[in-house]
Amino acid sequence: MTVEVDPPEADPNLESAKETGRIEAFSDGVFSIAITLLVLELKVPHIEHAGNGDLWRFIASEWPSYFALLTSFATILIMWVHHHAIFRLARQADAPLLFANGFLLLMVTVVPFPTSVVASYLNTDAARAAAGFYAGVFFVLALSFQVLLRVVLRTCGLSSKTVTRLRNGYRLGPPAYLAAALAAFASAWLSLALCTALWIFWGVMAFRLETRDEQSL
Repeated sequence: MTVEVDPPEADPNLESAKETGRIEAFSDGVFSIAITLLVLELKVPHIEHAGNGDLWRFIASEWPSYFALLTSFATILIMWVHHHAIFRLARQADAPLLFANGFLLLMVTVVPFPTSVVASYLNTDAARAAAGFYAGVFFVLALSFQVLLRVVLRTCGLSSKTVTRLRNGYRLGPPAYLAAALAAFASAWLSLALCTALWIFWGVMAFRLETRDEQSL
């Protein structure tokens, strides 16, 4: 004789947390792959009968690749930190969150391509076009971050004052990167300097977020 026991009723909050955890784990994998692909832009020199001086000159001549790698690596790393902070607020793993996060991850995976373009053309007559393309990609990336933030904030349960403060804190991204893209028409270095200044700004902001209590984010 067997006794049938009804399965325990699922806890909606626990299920949502588990699904959110899966989204974060998947996102972490995409971030890590994108940030690893950046290093492929660094190329090993193949110089026949090269001396010590020849090798050092070649290594020094690759400085556009180092600059592009540093800027893109820092930007993706800082964006991952902010992604983690925003997902601490997520309370509902639904379709809008999945698609908004997917849009962001799509743009993150694209980053190695404009990085390679900048590294290849920064020292040429096409530098302004390369810098404009680079900043333009980050403009769309900033927009995708805004979409994800708005989707998370609609169900986070925070006060309207806190929600407004968070939105205002991240509102700088799209117009700033758009300004960097437009600045490329005048100077490639001005455009890239703005992009560099922005990842420094977001880095400082990440430290400020980390020092606050989770409930006050």
